[in-house]
Amino acid sequence: MGRTQDKAGKVLPVAITVYSDKSFDFVIKTPPAAVQLMEAAKFKKGSPESNRHKVGKVTWDQVRAIAEDKMPDLNCFTSESAMKVVAGTARSMGLNVDRRFALLIVNNLPKWHN
Repeated sequence: MGRTQDKAGKVLPVAITVYSDKSFDFVIKTPPAAVQLMEAAKFKKGSPESNRHKVGKVTWDQVRAIAEDKMPDLNCFTSESAMKVVAGTARSMGLNVDRRFALLIVNNLPKWHN
């Protein structure tokens, strides 16, 4: 089974490096957070005015799952910071993020983290 057979129909970014001897390497990355958020919220397009018109809602558990999946591609050291990045992407797309449990994470971060 190939590396992408189970991901048929999904958007997968690829980094291709071509060398002078005509050999190449390519790295298949995880789907963009925006695509994963659209799948989680079950909508096709983000809001044209994300601060006024909300098009859907994602739970904090969905944000956590996406952040854990995207962790190798994000420049974050902790899953909490990756979750903040994904939640920010969701808000910029016009999604409401259910933040009931988010406050527990933010309140438990060290003071130097802010």
